[in-house]
Amino acid sequence: MQQQWLRQRLDTFLPALLRKHGIDMWVVPMREYAEDPVFTALTAPETFAARRRTIYIFFDTCAAAGSPPAASCVQRIALGGTSQGGVYEARRSTKQAAGNIGRGQQAELWGDEQWQALKAVIEERNPRVIGIDRSTVFAFSDGLTSGELQGMSAALGEKSTSKFKNAEALPLELIASRLPDEEAFFRRMQELVWSMTGTMFSSEVIKPGTTRASDLVWWWRQRVNDYGLGTWFQPSIEVQRQGATDEQLGDDPIVQPGDLLHCDVGITVARLNTDTQHNAYVLKPGETDAPAGLKRALANANALQDIVFQEIKPGRTGNEILATSRERMKSAGITGTVYSHPIGLHGHGAGPLIGLWDYQDGVAGRGDAKVIPSMWFSIELQATTPVPEWNNQPVRMAQEEDIIIDAAGQVRWALKRQDTLFLVK
Repeated sequence: MQQQWLRQRLDTFLPALLRKHGIDMWVVPMREYAEDPVFTALTAPETFAARRRTIYIFFDTCAAAGSPPAASCVQRIALGGTSQGGVYEARRSTKQAAGNIGRGQQAELWGDEQWQALKAVIEERNPRVIGIDRSTVFAFSDGLTSGELQGMSAALGEKSTSKFKNAEALPLELIASRLPDEEAFFRRMQELVWSMTGTMFSSEVIKPGTTRASDLVWWWRQRVNDYGLGTWFQPSIEVQRQGATDEQLGDDPIVQPGDLLHCDVGITVARLNTDTQHNAYVLKPGETDAPAGLKRALANANALQDIVFQEIKPGRTGNEILATSRERMKSAGITGTVYSHPIGLHGHGAGPLIGLWDYQDGVAGRGDAKVIPSMWFSIELQATTPVPEWNNQPVRMAQEEDIIIDAAGQVRWALKRQDTLFLVK
């Protein structure tokens, strides 16, 4: 499955991205344990690290003639490592191996020989522009280490290094781009997250007066492990209580009837990541539902979700989306904060930031990237609402749900969003 995704990703997205960003040849060198952030978008699922040094080369053979971009136009070469399941032309050394350990008698490319092989590939093709992963803005576009740049530049010389161009948005958008088959799998991941959250926020797990917030954190970690899943961050549980400040509740409160619970959880499967925040209310004796004020607080957060959801459109920057979302939020009388981000191969994924929790006037650089079709977002935000039943105590209703922007630019929830509190009986 993941192997098919790799080939489809490189066939579907890469040719157009090379042309869009004016790059004839993209060179991506990396060493074992110092992998470029684009590594997981370029390699097979059985590959966990670069092989000694691996240099991936992508050359658009149709660019000079101006022919339409197509998968057949792009040569994919690996200097070092494997073919990644037949996706690359893997080149080996011309030297004989020093011994036979069952891998054949031809040595792997190694050391300066790799740079010389790269030099030959470049001189054979004479690209006009060579993209390299160097950026002062995006970590996803800054995977070329200083040592690799130094070694490559020394080997290639001025003739080739003068053609270097920061690839910038090329790796950023390739990492961000998702396939329809991945969308279907991601929906199944969301269903599992919702099921796990529903169990965690139930009497099966929570015993009011006994269960601590940390018990729920480690229940989630254990369940993730039991299911054979991964996660990309430590889950968290927050408790809000009528008449109690955060300081009074402390770092690890015992859950009590009448508490509002909030979780921030995620799972990792097949290199894909989720990011979800849900809320629950612990019923008091005799209660059958949450107080109306808490339900209103959730409705306000839902209204802010709707605003951000509607403002996310291909071609818009994160800062533009943030500004218009906040304007509409204020017009609607909602007090809140927007801090949404792309998601996919990374939890905090490649693409435009839509605010940070502590920067609501825009995020220079990282907020200036544009939304593209075929990318996913986590709509993350909070709305604060006075709750009458709690003596008008302000209550934060933080939510996070993942959305999909399909190839046509249409936006939809990856599964659904929470519009009803979980109830712990």
